[in-house]
Amino acid sequence: MLTLNLKPPAHPTPAEQIAESLERIGPLHGLPLEDRLWLARNGEEAVAEPGEVIFEEGTEAEHMILILKGEIHVRRQHGGPMALFIGRAGQMTGLLPFSRMKTYGGQGFAISHAWALYIHKSRFPEMLAAIPSMTQRIVSTLLDRVREVTRIEQQAEKLTALGKLAGNLAHELNNPASAAQRAAASLVTELRANRSNRFKLVNLCLTDTQIRGIEEWEQHILSRPADDHTNAAALIAREESLRNWLTALPCEDAWDIAAQLGDQLATIDDLNALRNFLEPREVCVALQYFARYLRSTRSVDTLLNATDRIFALISAVKAYSYMDRAPILEIDVPAGLDATAQMLRSRMNGITIERDYQPNLPKISAYGSELNQVWTALIENALDALGSQGHLKLACRLEGEMLLVEIWDTGPGIPPEMQDRIFEPFFTTKAPGQGLGLGLDNAMRIVRKHRGHISVRSEPGSTCFRVRLPLDQLQAY
Repeated sequence: MLTLNLKPPAHPTPAEQIAESLERIGPLHGLPLEDRLWLARNGEEAVAEPGEVIFEEGTEAEHMILILKGEIHVRRQHGGPMALFIGRAGQMTGLLPFSRMKTYGGQGFAISHAWALYIHKSRFPEMLAAIPSMTQRIVSTLLDRVREVTRIEQQAEKLTALGKLAGNLAHELNNPASAAQRAAASLVTELRANRSNRFKLVNLCLTDTQIRGIEEWEQHILSRPADDHTNAAALIAREESLRNWLTALPCEDAWDIAAQLGDQLATIDDLNALRNFLEPREVCVALQYFARYLRSTRSVDTLLNATDRIFALISAVKAYSYMDRAPILEIDVPAGLDATAQMLRSRMNGITIERDYQPNLPKISAYGSELNQVWTALIENALDALGSQGHLKLACRLEGEMLLVEIWDTGPGIPPEMQDRIFEPFFTTKAPGQGLGLGLDNAMRIVRKHRGHISVRSEPGSTCFRVRLPLDQLQAY
């Protein structure tokens, strides 16, 4: 009985014609005519028009589907790495003998006029007995299906990891980039203001003695360290006294000048020293120019610090990815751990990080970018366990002829019954949609590729992943 939302054609197709069409099904190539006729006579023919729903996500899967014509899309309603599966003419899909498929993984609907032959699972034993070659054909199809699903899931895991790294990097770059943008905008404003201010200075017609006096006074102020703003009350009081003095002078922009001079620890005595050889208007113009110089200098310092930070992040990305380098290199493992931690820094707010690296550790011959994938998976797991607070420790030391890397966290730990399964592919303790369970499986494959070993020891408040890698490159390759 046909349980899917499909209808039989208005005029049933002769079995011979269906058998001819079955020859175009990829896994059935070379199947003798009498075997194809058996399928045609024991299957259920059905059609669907574009847009018609064939089955719903979660409904019981009972049929092997041989798509003779058209295209069927299967879309997951709840997302996931395989959000869309496309079945085209020539494919054998649905429930197959020997598979553990129970329900449909998404909603299936026709994209174009679809024509298919359905074999109910109750006929599977009879089919395998009547067509002995179907066993091999079905097993081959199942293996192809597993490989494709695994490839897509692994690709999704890589894209998820890439998305996390991109998010972390964007977060880290945003702060210095924003600071640089603000500093550049402030610098442009001050340069434009001082362009007009220079004419006021020229019109003052200062003597050589006055000019030398201003230069000496400015140098005296600049020789002081800038206020670190640790004592906010003292800073406010200093700025208020400077502003009152400038207002009484009188001097426009008194609030702005007072803020810049206050940051430079200027005092009322310093301002009175200017009055010893300058008139009030001359003092005001000189201080306006000097205040803008102070702000411009700080903007330049901010630009330098921000660009240094951006350059450091770019260097960390290149070190993490081993960009423009050969696949196998002499790897500094502690440097790789540090580069990975740098990439994940935005997730470490509230988390203390400790590094315990044995001095003068030898380098090992390895695939650097792949090892960094291992450190990423392990550190990310630790950060997930820690949440918003806790302690993370990265350790690296020699252990015989092996290099031992340990990644500790003070999270709640891994339950004993799960510790033997965490390296299994697709096993995850995370909520649906937050992990595919391939991170540690991928880490183990990479470590084994380097002839190493990975293990875990965990109890509440203390979890440690240990990675051992051989020092001798002849042992590794």
